[in-house]
Amino acid sequence: MLNIWLYSLFSVFIVSLISLIGVLTLSVSLEKLRKILIFLVSFSAGALLGDAFLHILLEISEEAGFNINTAILMFVGLMIFFILEKYIHWTHCHEPLSDEHPHHLAAMNLVGDGLHNFLDGLIIAASYLVSVPLGIATTLAIILHEIPQEIGDFGVLIHSGFSKVKALWYNMLSAWVAVLGTILGLVLKDFSGNLSAKVLPIAAAGFIYIATADLIPELHKETKMSRSLLQIFSLAAGFLVMYFLTFIE
Repeated sequence: MLNIWLYSLFSVFIVSLISLIGVLTLSVSLEKLRKILIFLVSFSAGALLGDAFLHILLEISEEAGFNINTAILMFVGLMIFFILEKYIHWTHCHEPLSDEHPHHLAAMNLVGDGLHNFLDGLIIAASYLVSVPLGIATTLAIILHEIPQEIGDFGVLIHSGFSKVKALWYNMLSAWVAVLGTILGLVLKDFSGNLSAKVLPIAAAGFIYIATADLIPELHKETKMSRSLLQIFSLAAGFLVMYFLTFIE
């Protein structure tokens, strides 16, 4: 059992380091970075939708089938994120929302990403409890899955007004929630599968809500044809990356 703990914690540590991929942009000026931000937001929306439909919901369907309980949990997830966003607006928004002040996106994205990272940690633990080879394969899939996701998340935080350093810091804090998921999965090894079945539908609903209620409306603020076409391409690219990752899982 000690080896399982070591493998699992080392794997989740490597996965969490992916949150620092935004450091590659530190040499890029903010002016240049802001020109491509809307495409990173588009990419993130596509990746979130791809993750929800091609990974999480398929995993649910394969494990237990899509039933009434799954549908109810997804509705609960949508309500949770709707209420959460309302709360953020009530308590943290003291300025009118505008193109220059979309700060609620950051909070919503961080909550969604934190839940996603928690699930990744839970899945890593559950995989290693089955076998070490399965745990390694799952970790590799999650790493490839996290790279486009973290790039998009970093772009959303910058778009919300964060500095590069602050965006990296908050992205890293969100990423370390995965460690908690792994520890919980290992401690509650007899119940981790059941816990995952309850949390996965809520996570999928959260990703769909963030992509469709928060990110895509931001994209509609761009009306120039050429940039709008690039947005569509970026959104499709985020979804396609998640599609191609299904072949290695």
